[in-house]
Amino acid sequence: MHNVVGLDFGTTNSAIAVGKGDGSVELALFRDGPNLTKTFRSILYFPAKERGADKQPPVVAGPDAIHSYLDAETKGRLMLSIKSYLASRLFTHTQIYGRSYTIEDLVSVILRRLREVARTQFGGAAAAHAVVGRPVVFSGAEKPEDEQFALGRLRAAAELAGFDSVSFEFEPIAAAYHYEKQLDHDELVLIGDFGGGTSDFSLIRLGPSRRREGHQQRHILGTEGLPIAGDTFDSRVMTNVVAPRLGLGSQYISLGKELRVPVWIYTKLASWHLMSFLNTPDTMNVLKQVKAQAVEREKVEALIHVIKDNLGYKLYRSVEAAKVGLTDGETAGFVFNDAQVEIEEYVGRRAFESWIRPDVEAIAGCVERLLSRCQVAAADVDSVFLTGGSSFVPAVRRLFADRFGADRLRSGEELTTVAKGLALCALDR
Repeated sequence: MHNVVGLDFGTTNSAIAVGKGDGSVELALFRDGPNLTKTFRSILYFPAKERGADKQPPVVAGPDAIHSYLDAETKGRLMLSIKSYLASRLFTHTQIYGRSYTIEDLVSVILRRLREVARTQFGGAAAAHAVVGRPVVFSGAEKPEDEQFALGRLRAAAELAGFDSVSFEFEPIAAAYHYEKQLDHDELVLIGDFGGGTSDFSLIRLGPSRRREGHQQRHILGTEGLPIAGDTFDSRVMTNVVAPRLGLGSQYISLGKELRVPVWIYTKLASWHLMSFLNTPDTMNVLKQVKAQAVEREKVEALIHVIKDNLGYKLYRSVEAAKVGLTDGETAGFVFNDAQVEIEEYVGRRAFESWIRPDVEAIAGCVERLLSRCQVAAADVDSVFLTGGSSFVPAVRRLFADRFGADRLRSGEELTTVAKGLALCALDR
């Protein structure tokens, strides 16, 4: 492998880019069935032990994890959005088929696979320096100590994966490195990076002058972020479309009283990274008791089936398909078909935007705080570069078009911008 790499470990997708001696960068490619892709799904799959087998099958990461999960007759355990746990002190370890895993163990499996693929494609030494992306605010972080705690875990995971030295850069700053490559004039740029778990922003001066002077901290006017992004939008669809079909708002009879099915179950159901943790003896016992006395028993039975068979990823695919459909059209179909659960509904863009309105308003508030703290007026921003999967959401783009003008919006390579920018940052360092 070359001496430096840019490593973008994302909540939903990850990528790795290698910095070359001529100053260029190149993304590693990953096999996804018969196709090659520049992104690596940040997913782990722990296959169930086959009957009569001596050993537990090894954990699988990325596209292979998805295919293994979909092909398995007996479903194992699928883990998504692992990055969302980094700042949580409550997550010390998890037991999976009799083995204990720390979050550093789990993250290192993904990072090791990224490193192995890059090493195979580009050759070279067994270890490399990596500039690793980090959000401005980690999901779940409430104070600066939580940020450092999350960074310590991410560093430990990278070292477990085989990287000899690791440094960090804010993800929107990395995106700025990438965007600057196309500039032949100086600009004051607002970078917006919309990931799966966080939305991050930076105000930065870019262009030929900065390149001549060298990249200096004074060119970065400020950064802001918040833990609202793609996963949050997904959870709104889950809560409003899926959860009512699985018993949210329905009732059961206990000691002659009508009670609602516990809402906390649906709070976890709406979050991909929490859904798998519902499959515990305690939760399943609660649901079995509720089902026995439920007014709409078939809905609770469907909920138990979804949890027991670990169908979170299948639901996620249906949510993602609906969101993509709403990017281009005013309505989209939500379709989820399984042996015991069938959900087919149309979702209107107007309804979806009403569900995510508080989230979009929170994003707008974050941007306003950044402008105010930097004492920059919206009219003084020359361009707005939006990257990340959720930057495609029409309500998000409209927010920036209304605030800064549609003619100032820029985008491109939304899922790999950060990785390429991190590699450029590594070369610069």
